[in-house]
Amino acid sequence: MDVDISKFKDCRVLVIGDLMIDEYLWGDVDRISPEAPVQVVAVKKEESTLGGSGNVVNNLAALGAKVFAVGVIGAGGNGDFLLERFGELGVDTEGIVRERGRPTTKKTRIIAAHQHVLRIDRETRKEISGETLDKIAGFIRKKIAGADVVIVSDYGKGLITKSLMAVVVKYAKKYGKITIADPKGLDYSKYSGVTLITPNRKEAALAAGVEITNNQSLIEAGTKIIESHYVEKLLVTCGKDGMTLFEKGKKPCKIRAEARQVFDVSGAGDTVVAVLALAVASGASFKTGAAVANSAAGIVVGKVGTATVSAKELAAALVPQADDHRIKHKSLSELPDLIRELRKKDKKIVLTNGCFDLLHAGHVMLFSASKKQGDVLIVAIDDDESVRRLKGRGRPVIRAGERVRILSALDSVDYVVVFQTAKLSDLIETVRPDVLTKGSNYSSEEVYGREIVEKHGGRVALIPVNKKVSATRIIDSIIKSGSG
Repeated sequence: MDVDISKFKDCRVLVIGDLMIDEYLWGDVDRISPEAPVQVVAVKKEESTLGGSGNVVNNLAALGAKVFAVGVIGAGGNGDFLLERFGELGVDTEGIVRERGRPTTKKTRIIAAHQHVLRIDRETRKEISGETLDKIAGFIRKKIAGADVVIVSDYGKGLITKSLMAVVVKYAKKYGKITIADPKGLDYSKYSGVTLITPNRKEAALAAGVEITNNQSLIEAGTKIIESHYVEKLLVTCGKDGMTLFEKGKKPCKIRAEARQVFDVSGAGDTVVAVLALAVASGASFKTGAAVANSAAGIVVGKVGTATVSAKELAAALVPQADDHRIKHKSLSELPDLIRELRKKDKKIVLTNGCFDLLHAGHVMLFSASKKQGDVLIVAIDDDESVRRLKGRGRPVIRAGERVRILSALDSVDYVVVFQTAKLSDLIETVRPDVLTKGSNYSSEEVYGREIVEKHGGRVALIPVNKKVSATRIIDSIIKSGSG
């Protein structure tokens, strides 16, 4: 795909929208309340993330962009939480206004046994005050000239009014800026003058007054919207059916989605808007940008909760699947997020580690048997310098980059991480595997990291191996045969 993801980090994006907190409570259900015929959820874990336009900001920041956030929050602790998180992301928050008497929007989702049990919304949909509008309009006038692209993220919480949109469109046109709006409600007239809007299929059907049941009715609805609301372009997102891009004077373009396992569609639209904006700001066409955004959405729906996509994940998704190692290879810095995501899905994690210098049948059997101990197998390999210290001169025979490629080609291996031997304790502490496997040529007491694993409720499993087969023996045999 003709888009340079490395340019994303040079983009400056102005995000105007409804800021909110997405709170997730995970728990178990094992009884019915004696007070009413409802389930009792015993909460095991809580997490709060950036939601609404905050998730758009989060996606942009995750891809390296410089973001200027514009929105309204309340005066309490929830507003403080948002500002703190934006500060951690390096986001410019000068355009965020605290409005007295207004709550910071918070959505709480309760999840038990992988089922979304209940959602609790704490919010107001009252329009912002005139004073708040003036402050935000002033910030937009001040910052829009320096932005590469403007995003409007409308969640219908009272910020994105016709008056505010008039300001956005006026100054975007004055400075020649692309504007992308994720719309809300039935009346799209307030978005007149923006470059592109991104409703989902249901939203487009309601706005057009056309029931979308097939491709023909989709085209009818899209054409009606683009002709009646004075927008240049329209991107209708259709979940598993991909997207359709409408541009005035051009035939609608269908962008198909890749088949993926869907865990949660929360925030997928935010990812689409963020990635599309960065792609076009980096010089890609809207058609190419939509295709890249479609790939990004396919990644985040495979995650649980409101999630983001990294530049590495997106780059891997845009190349042929033959490059499996791009997806499976994880750096040490990526491990915490990966483990967090796997835990959300209740995956049983298995870890095994070693040099794996010259892959042989014994290794393959170890990986296959290890995978059967759980759901996900992470293989940690010593880096080249560590192998040299452990095995001596002339090792490794195969360098770390190639070992990662070889291991990634195995179906039994889900992820590969390269580490320094001295950092093995830190790696095991980060992963906290349910099962740590090693060959039966070790005793359980000899397995490094056993104490860490057992401390966190895991166990060590010894996999039967043929002691006569080892990389060192094979290498020594090759050397001997060569010298003879």
